[in-house]
Amino acid sequence: MKYLKLYLIGYFVLLIGGVLALWQAGVLEEIPGIWLAIGAIVAVGLGIMLAVSSSPRSVTTSREI
Repeated sequence: MKYLKLYLIGYFVLLIGGVLALWQAGVLEEIPGIWLAIGAIVAVGLGIMLAVSSSPRSVTTSREI
């Protein structure tokens, strides 16, 4: 579980860095706000999916009584 949190933190840092670079370059001023919101939702969803799929699997065993 700790790797999942670390992966998500790294992904969001990367995402924030990309957004800041686009903002500094002036690209974000040309894109309508709704598309920015849709892109942000897709990026967050993709990050969560990647984090969950790369996390180690936990194996549970059940004993019969």
